[in-house]
Amino acid sequence: MNEQFDYIIIGAGTAGCILANRLTENKKIRVLLIEAGGKDINPWIHIPGGYFKTMHNPNTDWCFTTEEEEFCNNRKMLIPRGKTLGGSSSINGMLYIRGHANDYNYWRQLGNIGWSWDDVLPYFKKSENYKISKSDFHGDSGPIKVEQIRSKFKLLDLFLDAAEEFGYKKNSDFNDGDNEGMGYFPMTIDKGFRCSSAVGFLNPVKNRKNLKIITNAHVKNLTFENFKVKNVNVWRGNEEFIYSVNREVLLCAGTIGSPHILQASGVGPGELLNKNNINIVKEINGVGKNLTDHLMLRPVYKIKNLETLNDIYHSFTKKFLTGLNYFIYRKGPLTVGASYLCGFIKSDSYLENPNLQFHISPASTDLLGKAELHKFPAFTPTITNVRPTSRGTIEIKSSDTRIYPKIKMNYLSTFEDREIAAKSIKIVRKIVLESKAYNKYQPKEYRPGIEFKDNESLAREAGKFANTIFHPVSTCRMGNDENSVVNDNLKVKGIHNLRVVDASVMPTITSGNTNAPTMMIAEKGSDLIIKDQK
Repeated sequence: MNEQFDYIIIGAGTAGCILANRLTENKKIRVLLIEAGGKDINPWIHIPGGYFKTMHNPNTDWCFTTEEEEFCNNRKMLIPRGKTLGGSSSINGMLYIRGHANDYNYWRQLGNIGWSWDDVLPYFKKSENYKISKSDFHGDSGPIKVEQIRSKFKLLDLFLDAAEEFGYKKNSDFNDGDNEGMGYFPMTIDKGFRCSSAVGFLNPVKNRKNLKIITNAHVKNLTFENFKVKNVNVWRGNEEFIYSVNREVLLCAGTIGSPHILQASGVGPGELLNKNNINIVKEINGVGKNLTDHLMLRPVYKIKNLETLNDIYHSFTKKFLTGLNYFIYRKGPLTVGASYLCGFIKSDSYLENPNLQFHISPASTDLLGKAELHKFPAFTPTITNVRPTSRGTIEIKSSDTRIYPKIKMNYLSTFEDREIAAKSIKIVRKIVLESKAYNKYQPKEYRPGIEFKDNESLAREAGKFANTIFHPVSTCRMGNDENSVVNDNLKVKGIHNLRVVDASVMPTITSGNTNAPTMMIAEKGSDLIIKDQK
């Protein structure tokens, strides 16, 4: 079987669904959308509180693991990635954060023309239907609904007050280019249901006659002729299918999947390809390099006389009432995914922009998504270094893409990252234990423990309970230096008809959650492709 298409999109995740929507607006263009996972029919995908039911679930999550991480107690760490239509936007925490304006201005300074804050803001607005307020910084007619949080806890309001005691101001909009301050997360939710890229972009157009969608289809590799992709080879079950492309192949398989497919197809570091007996089509040393992620430090604080999700989880009556509140009113904890409170602050006063982000949840557990909530009332003021200097790699282990690649994150591998981790815990400790707001509720540090005071011991303890916050990026980095993979039109260097359009092209990681920036990249990528058609 050898069907022909104008465009073949590999990966129906956050970016792929957007490309499928925008490209098929032209009825003369025929598009194939390939997804290795299944359809997004699991009901827990669509109930925001089901976030904990889809993560680490092999039906909806690829369940990747890293190699042993030296500075994280030599643990092999879990790396969730969406394995369904909508990709990671179908299993993520639904937190809509763009990052700081200077993130994108820095991309432009690196030589990526058209990627400054002023350049990309229209694309953020294009995909967005912002329900919280009217603003020149937000769109009101895009496919992705962005709503206020629909659940509150007194414990969280008190955190805002406590932070304000130490000079951390409140912020009602983190997405206007200046994200500094504390407040509640905006969420990609529509009337109490998840608004994934599949829900917002793909479902309304899935019946277009010029769009073909195939699921449970695992890309084997790409075949080339004169530095041009000729075919995309795919496994569906035990059968192999070949799809031919007339115009372009658009690789949207994500930060792990995109470099993996490139390497399997002979595009990547020559030494690595030779080691795996893969014929070199184009040697690009940057493929799979520069892997960057946000590491969440999850200190836990016990609290008295304040309700937490731990209390609700371990009470049949409270769980029943919580379910009732959701199904009748679409309110309460089941309308929330990962976190409630957000905050961007500086670890040091001399910094120009915030480098730390809070994700604060009124719950606690030993391992997010894998262990039960604690039986005592407690909360987790997670804090993250959003400008890490540690870098990792994605490396193929076999020419068979069904065998997972080697993932090495190298978390906390630089002195700077370890120092900032220690400072972060000290900042959280000060807010919770020294504030007047929390004083009468007798907070007590459960993890890491107040006996750890110096930076070295705090960084070491942080490594024992830290985990990814699910923001891997930059393995097919955009740029014009020798180690970049795509140019500022997202075209793979040296290949005539192949682009990468996903989080892997970020030159540097954005200071915040990465789903909104990935949507922006796909919106801008669509325009670049359509412009080239003309």
